[in-house]
Amino acid sequence: MTSIITGDIINSKKSSPKKWLDALKSVLNNYGSSPLVWEIYRGDSFQLEVSPKLALEACILIKATIKQFDNLDVRLAIGIGEKEYHSENITESNGSAFVNSGECFESLKKTTLAIKSPFEAFDTQINIMLELAQLTINNWTSTTATLVKTALEHPDFNQKQIAETLEKTQGNISQGLKRAGFDEVFKLLQYFKTQMQSLC
Repeated sequence: MTSIITGDIINSKKSSPKKWLDALKSVLNNYGSSPLVWEIYRGDSFQLEVSPKLALEACILIKATIKQFDNLDVRLAIGIGEKEYHSENITESNGSAFVNSGECFESLKKTTLAIKSPFEAFDTQINIMLELAQLTINNWTSTTATLVKTALEHPDFNQKQIAETLEKTQGNISQGLKRAGFDEVFKLLQYFKTQMQSLC
């Protein structure tokens, strides 16, 4: 089983792509190379393949990366399933993971992050959790987003090391992570990973 993330940038027309495009590419590069593992198409849409247990973490990291830029956000749909047809371009590959990702993406209305998998009971639960998480995540400021991105990219860093990286005081970091709901988001990521390990 694999997971396919389909995403697009919200308000991309109002911002120069120069700003966010390099940041997006660099975060997608964490997971593999283009166009086999990820691809950007139609200017502001993209697809990424990751292992199911890393899918939610990848989405939160992409969110934090894009929300560093004022007035920008990203819609993300996780599809979990099989990959029946392998192409050298991820956007030309196929299978139930791609179908689930596409259908989930089409159904994103008021929410900007959701999942569709073969496990309906799990989907119902996790999508409620994701909606609740977005009450916090969707309100991240660019400063908060940068902080979350740094914390996710350096999971072994303590607050002092994050403070040094961002040239802030440790007090700032502590308050910022609290405002970002980072502990709660981290618990959600751990829960998602364990569920995926047992389901997939």
